[in-house]
Amino acid sequence: MGSVLICLAALVTVDGLVSSSAAWLATPPPPLPVLPIPSASQLRWQRREIIMFFHFGMNTFTDSEWGTGSEDPSLFRPASLNASQWMDAAQAAGASLAILVAKHHDGFCLWPSAYTAHSVRASPFRGDVVREFTDAARARGIDAGIYLSPWDRHDARYGKETAYNEYYEAQLRELLTGYGSVSEIWFDGAKGKNATNMTYHFSEWFQTVRQLQPSTNIFSDAGPDVRWVGDEKGFAGTTCWSTVNRSMITIGEAGIETYLNQGDPRGTDWVPPECDVSIRPGWFWHRNETAKPLLQLLEIYYNSVGRNCVLLLNAPPNATGLVADADVARLREFRAALATIFNTDLAAGSVARASSDRGPRFEARNVLDGRDDTFWAPTADDGRRNGYWIELRRCSPERAFNVVRIQEHVALGQRVERHQVFVDGVPVANGTTVGHKRLHRLAQPVAGRTVRVWVAAAGRGPPLLSAVGLHLDPFVAAGTV
Repeated sequence: MGSVLICLAALVTVDGLVSSSAAWLATPPPPLPVLPIPSASQLRWQRREIIMFFHFGMNTFTDSEWGTGSEDPSLFRPASLNASQWMDAAQAAGASLAILVAKHHDGFCLWPSAYTAHSVRASPFRGDVVREFTDAARARGIDAGIYLSPWDRHDARYGKETAYNEYYEAQLRELLTGYGSVSEIWFDGAKGKNATNMTYHFSEWFQTVRQLQPSTNIFSDAGPDVRWVGDEKGFAGTTCWSTVNRSMITIGEAGIETYLNQGDPRGTDWVPPECDVSIRPGWFWHRNETAKPLLQLLEIYYNSVGRNCVLLLNAPPNATGLVADADVARLREFRAALATIFNTDLAAGSVARASSDRGPRFEARNVLDGRDDTFWAPTADDGRRNGYWIELRRCSPERAFNVVRIQEHVALGQRVERHQVFVDGVPVANGTTVGHKRLHRLAQPVAGRTVRVWVAAAGRGPPLLSAVGLHLDPFVAAGTV
């Protein structure tokens, strides 16, 4: 009798093992990444979507965009500088990162650098703008970034390769060791046509950043972490890959704008684009300029964030040291308009189905759960020739929409090469790349029972979509854009 009980117990144990194993086998792993893929810091950066730029310096007081470098430091005298008020502007736009121009091309430094007399130390202000900026950002829970211009029209060492590169490197170390965490650092490639010939040691500078602040995202024409989008309008290409070949890019070289704007589907480096644009016509504050109208800012948003980019929006403080009230109000209006458009998802409550799915954890319904870490994944063979599709059957087909939002799970690479959107079988939008986010504005609001997104990713593995959303933009609906 005892031996029978032992045998029964053994059978139960084996049966349990078999059941557990079967359950484990029923949950397939995610598909392999399509290389290259973003780093953790690049993913965090991409999900910010809107970040802020603050151009403030000698040009603010001389009514210039590019200073000569010969300006007297006594001109720099902001009477009411308040970096906390700048953070009000950043928060008004919904930004989680703010970047300060610590030194522009005129060479005037907004911190009391030990390596030059041409700084706030020699001005009536005598404070440390970088310190005030980083402290104010930290107090508001906003991450700080720094812009340090390689082109310097003031310093006598400029043009002397070793001497100037040592000077620049020393200032880079000051900024990266004296002001806490820096989330992004900007290396501008701009230089005047008649500028002194100068070889920059970008490789050394980038390695210094990696040594001192390994999680900082480095911006330049060629990255290594974030690239320029190729224009200052805030517009990415209608085709926009996060990948490029860095070896094909020379920082500051003319003729690379189209490549930067579109990216490269065969790129070996993940270097997503950042769309830099000012809220005003100029980068620095000028008394006779005003902020762009709301509808123009919305156009910029659709053509930057809506095309797989991060929008870097500049709000220049004025000569008193404050962002103009009208500019803050415009930023607040901009954020409110985005909330009006995107806070309501007219796809909510829909039933999702797809051409196939990879199994549990990768079902079509994942595109509706509002999470970045879940996604729909079709089987590898499905749609290899004719494309893949995912369809939403709406619970309120009478509710019209005019914006379609599609997002890829880019943590495992960018895959979609072409896509098309159908409403009740009628095509309403089409495009090429998707990336982190693709937004389609329709010419007219449409209603319908089914919304199908067809995607092709030939040779790049099955597409992985994390979201499909539907929204109503009343500004478009009113015919005002």
